[in-house]
Amino acid sequence: MFVVKSVFETVKEIKQSFRLMMDGAVAQSMRDKGLNYHLNWGATLPRLQAKAEEIKFQVQSSKFKVYDLAIALYKENVRECKILATMLMPPDEILPEVVDIWQEQIPSQEIAEQLAFNLYQHLPFAAEKAYQWIASDKEYDQLCGFHVLSRLFMNGQVPNERGINEYLDEALCALQGPYPSVRKAALQSLQRFAELGILYERLAKSATKSIDLDIF
Repeated sequence: MFVVKSVFETVKEIKQSFRLMMDGAVAQSMRDKGLNYHLNWGATLPRLQAKAEEIKFQVQSSKFKVYDLAIALYKENVRECKILATMLMPPDEILPEVVDIWQEQIPSQEIAEQLAFNLYQHLPFAAEKAYQWIASDKEYDQLCGFHVLSRLFMNGQVPNERGINEYLDEALCALQGPYPSVRKAALQSLQRFAELGILYERLAKSATKSIDLDIF
């Protein structure tokens, strides 16, 4: 537990608390996989989620908002700080311009995925950003875009005709693209798209067969 003071002091106390979550084996495994953060305590996601809930409760009695703390945490070049920021940021408060800044500052695939799952899929403008990102040539943009669309499809959000055509075009490009992470995310999104109904399943099958890929 920590006593909430200023944003600066709270960030400092949160960073100190990571020592109790340190898992050297996890941190080494991440380094072996090329996830070279400036500072990485190897804290597991369940422990960080529990920490996020604790922080939300504590900040209720502070003079600043959870939003302010999330902004400050994301600026830290520490894995656990950035992940906590994705868990803490209220999706109905963050502006599109701030999302763009966070997106530009993504340091790894892990942070991209945490942003997509913990924050981006819940944004009021999630679909708009997702379509913008899948049309990008940047790996993490595409990765976030396809992950967000997967979640939107899972929640029953059906794109309009223009959106369907745009999505399928970009998904096919991604499946033939250079990034393994994006190919996997695009494939997962196509599977979720197909689950929207028989029409969407047929569209997905037709699209993938056009590049000699039979995944259904």
